[in-house]
Amino acid sequence: MIYRPTFLFISGAEITFILFIVIMVFGADKLPEIARGLGKGMRVLKDATNDIKHEITKTAENHGIDTSITNDVKKELDKVKDDLEDFTGSVKRKL
Repeated sequence: MIYRPTFLFISGAEITFILFIVIMVFGADKLPEIARGLGKGMRVLKDATNDIKHEITKTAENHGIDTSITNDVKKELDKVKDDLEDFTGSVKRKL
């Protein structure tokens, strides 16, 4: 069986079709401008998210709340993700 990579359950042919429609609607000259705007918007969103995380952490530390538990939880989650990837990787190879 051939393994075909997908992105969000969309195959390569569907992505190509969507890109074709986008080019037809907006035109090739507008695509870089649209992509630049989307990139800037995503960057602003990421920066705002990081600012909120840092503000919550700083406030918790100022009020004496123990934030080390989040590090422990993150380590456990990473371990579970690695175990799950090892398990699903062996299943995917057998197909």
